[in-house]
Amino acid sequence: MPRPLIGVTLDAEAPGGYSKFPWYALRQNYCAAIEAAGGLPVALPHAPDRAAEYLDRLDALVVTGGAFDVDPAIYGGGARHATVVTKDQRTEFELAVTRGAVERDLPVLGICGGQQLLHVVLGGTLIQHIPDAVPGALAHEQPNPRDQAGHSVRLEAGTRLRDIVGADELHVNSAHHQAAADAPAGIVVNARAPDGVIEGIEAPGRRFCIGVQWHPEFHISEGDRRLFAALLDAARGR
Repeated sequence: MPRPLIGVTLDAEAPGGYSKFPWYALRQNYCAAIEAAGGLPVALPHAPDRAAEYLDRLDALVVTGGAFDVDPAIYGGGARHATVVTKDQRTEFELAVTRGAVERDLPVLGICGGQQLLHVVLGGTLIQHIPDAVPGALAHEQPNPRDQAGHSVRLEAGTRLRDIVGADELHVNSAHHQAAADAPAGIVVNARAPDGVIEGIEAPGRRFCIGVQWHPEFHISEGDRRLFAALLDAARGR
């Protein structure tokens, strides 16, 4: 049986560093995690008008993270916090391809900033800067390396994520200053940090529609591996 084709969104950088011209970026372990789970990853350039053509060929979608934010104007978030940085072309494409995937009931996994974008697509809003909004917040921008755990998350009973990972708690890495702010109709919160910050969401009734605030591609726990395996099972139609 052919490996399912898994679309992976890219980050984008201005000229400088790697190239004197604009360039795309993707950490290798996103692809490695998909390959290890049995998928064939394919990178998706930022062409919003091609989103439907990509989706015609894909079996699932992974929306990745990055050091930028969804423009609060998109979700009615009010005045932009001073810490907010946007990448408008990337977000325009990710909104188009994620909305299209949700409409088609294509399996979707949102990771970190990708979870936040998925939350917005599903009708949610975001906390623009956790330290200013959550009293006593954890260090969600962890000081230790990203391939180590930064804090734990509690998985909510009865959720698909809890069933997938087979545990009530996971130790996860943490590299974000924003988070989902609510759980509107159609969204279930499936994980929270000890400070109450939402760490995961899902849309029940869909084939596979899950977002997590951490980076499971680092495979810090067996639960991270199981999450990618579940995505691939959904992509195969199991």
